[in-house]
Amino acid sequence: MSTSKIDGHQLELFAQDFFAALRPSDKPAPPSQPLFKAPPPAPRNLLPSPPVAAGEPPLKRIVLGAHHVDYALRRSSRRSIGFMIDDDGLRVTAPRRCTQVDIDNAIRAKQRWILTKLLERGERRARHQERPPVEWKDGARLPYLGGEITLRLEEAARSHCQFDAVGGELWIGVVPGLSEWQLKERVKLWFQAEARKLFKERLDLFAPQLNVSYREFSLSSAGTRWGSCTIEGNIRLNWRLIHYPASLVDYVVVHELAHLREMNHSPAFWATVAEVYPDYDGARLGLKKRSHEMPVLFAD
Repeated sequence: MSTSKIDGHQLELFAQDFFAALRPSDKPAPPSQPLFKAPPPAPRNLLPSPPVAAGEPPLKRIVLGAHHVDYALRRSSRRSIGFMIDDDGLRVTAPRRCTQVDIDNAIRAKQRWILTKLLERGERRARHQERPPVEWKDGARLPYLGGEITLRLEEAARSHCQFDAVGGELWIGVVPGLSEWQLKERVKLWFQAEARKLFKERLDLFAPQLNVSYREFSLSSAGTRWGSCTIEGNIRLNWRLIHYPASLVDYVVVHELAHLREMNHSPAFWATVAEVYPDYDGARLGLKKRSHEMPVLFAD
């Protein structure tokens, strides 16, 4: 076996390199890396879920792709499973004889359409929440029947609310210690009262034209579900429509009254709507456009 000899010069170079490696370097040390990387923030779930009122059954849940979808299930005498998606989420109406497995399979069969619509609605809701809220002070501009009215605040010993239709001003008497939420509640009650009067007037106008009669009507506070109608003839209308032009209010009223003849959205239903409101397509687009532009007044 052959061995190589290391002369003195090589040994000296080796020692210099060895001890140089032990000395602190003049170069800055690389930044230290954490032992464990924090997980990325979870993506915001944009899928809306229907609200559950007191006494209503809890929401159902199903996994569609990477999403958990909560939906409201309603049983009825209809023969097929129906789906409705609005800004409050997914609602499913199924025959009483259908099993939960049948319903879940039907939802999965329409998975792509359901997720697409829910994500669109969720993004719309997120944009709505990002809009700057109204500043509740004297001179604030509030949307009313497609235009604006001016909020006027005046000191008063007793709270009062009076609308000057000529000047387009809503006068609120502010008592000492009145908080902002109390002011907002007072204004909301006024809007709701105005909505109730207007809706009653328009329902009574259009019901005879469609040759239908409704049993009763009430106000709703849904996100942007504008109305609903039951087989029994009970109609619910979103009070926030009072912010929109009267022509769009009329469309929603006619839409719900037409359901008293056609409890669906078939061609026969739209033909019924067109008997009284021919430009229903324009009204649908108008509602969508206005809802994107509407300022935030009330959180609920």
